[in-house]
Amino acid sequence: MSHHHHSENEVSHTEHERNHTMYQELACHLPYAVFSVAFSLIVLSLLTFIGVGKNPSELRCIWDQLFHNFHFVHIVFASIGTLITFFRFSNNVLKGVIVGFFSASTFCILSDIVIPYIGGVILGVPMTLHVCFTSELKNVLPFLLVGLFTGVVMRSHSAQDKSYFSLWSHFTHIFVSSLASSFYMVSHGFHNWESQIGYVFLVLILSVVIPCTLSDVVVPLFFARSDKGKKNEKH
Repeated sequence: MSHHHHSENEVSHTEHERNHTMYQELACHLPYAVFSVAFSLIVLSLLTFIGVGKNPSELRCIWDQLFHNFHFVHIVFASIGTLITFFRFSNNVLKGVIVGFFSASTFCILSDIVIPYIGGVILGVPMTLHVCFTSELKNVLPFLLVGLFTGVVMRSHSAQDKSYFSLWSHFTHIFVSSLASSFYMVSHGFHNWESQIGYVFLVLILSVVIPCTLSDVVVPLFFARSDKGKKNEKH
C-alpha cells in the first residue's frame, strides 16, 4: 500500500516539476518574443519605405520571395529549437526526431501562414492562402532535414551549452518567424498594413508567440518528460 502511495507521489512530483519547468521557460522566453516581433515591424517599415513609388505588383513579388526565404529558414530554427529542448530532458533520438519533424511542420504552417491569414480575414482584408508544404515540398525538406540533423548533433553538447543555445535559438526562431508572418501578410493581401499597424502587431504576436513557444518549449517538454512519467509509474 505504501509502495503504491510512494509511486503516486513520484508521478505527482514529476507532473508538478514538468508544469513548473514549462512556466519558467514560458516566462523566460515571452519578453524575447515580444522584442523580436516589434523589431520585425521596424524591418518591414524600413523595407516598405524603400519601396515607395515602385510598382505594387513587383513589390508583392519581392515580399512573396522574402516570405518564402524566411519561412524556409524558420523551419530550420523550429526543428533545432524543438530538439534542443527535447534532448535537455530525454536521450530518445528516434522519438526526438519524430517530435521535431511533426512539431516544426505543424507550427511553422500555423505561425507563418494560417494565423496571419485568419488575422487578415478578421480585419476585413481579402487574403489568399498558400501552404508551402503542399506546393513546394522539394524546397521545404532540405531545410527540415538539416534542422533535425543539427538538433541531433547538438545532443552531445553540455547542459550549459544546451541552455544557452535554447535561449538564442528561440530568439532567432521568433525573429525569423515574425518576418515570415509579416511578409506573408503583405504579399498575400494585406497591402495597406500601415493603416492598421496596431492590429497587425497583435496578430503577429499571436501568430508567432503561441506556435513558436509551443514548438520550442511546451511540445518537446511534454514528450520528453512523458518518458520519465511512465518510468515512475512502473516503479
